Amino acid sequence: MAMEIERKFLLPEYPERLIQEGQVQVLTRHSIDQTYLAIEDGQELRVRKITDLDSGEITYTHTFKDGKGISRKEIEYSISEGLYNQMIQAVKAVPLVKTRITGIWNGTTVEIDLYTQLELTVLEVEFDSLEAAESFVAPGWFGKDVSVDKKYSNKTVWKELQNK
Repeated sequence: MAMEIERKFLLPEYPERLIQEGQVQVLTRHSIDQTYLAIEDGQELRVRKITDLDSGEITYTHTFKDGKGISRKEIEYSISEGLYNQMIQAVKAVPLVKTRITGIWNGTTVEIDLYTQLELTVLEVEFDSLEAAESFVAPGWFGKDVSVDKKYSNKTVWKELQNK
C-alpha cells in the first residue's frame, strides 16, 4: 500500500500573476467529480470522474485511504465508466466538483483545487517522505497551512455538501 504524504494550504487567491509571469508553470487542468462511498473514522472509499479540460479525455478512479494527518495509506486504481456509474447510482449522493490545476513552482509540484459549489480554494503539495513534508517552508502566497484541520478535508466538505 502506497503512502500519501501531503500538506494542504488555504490559498487566499488564485495565483494568476505568478502563472502569467512564469513562476508557476501549469501542467494540467482537470475537472474532478468526487463522491464518497464510505467514510469511517480514518478510512474512506471514494470514486472520481476526471475530465482533462484540454484534451476532453475522461478517466475514472476508485480510491481507499486509511489514516489521519499528513501521512496516510492510499490505494488508487482505474475503473470503468460502467462501474463508476453503478457506484454513483448506489449512493445517490451529490459529487464534490472541483477544478484541479497541477503546476510546477520553484521545482515543486503543486495542485490547486478550485471548488465550484462553495467558496474554497486550496493548494496541496505531495512529498516523498514525512521528513520532507515537515521541513518544507511554504511561501506566503500559499496561505494558511490547514494540513491537519479537518474542516478543510475533502470528505468533510463533501459531507457538508450532502446536507445542503
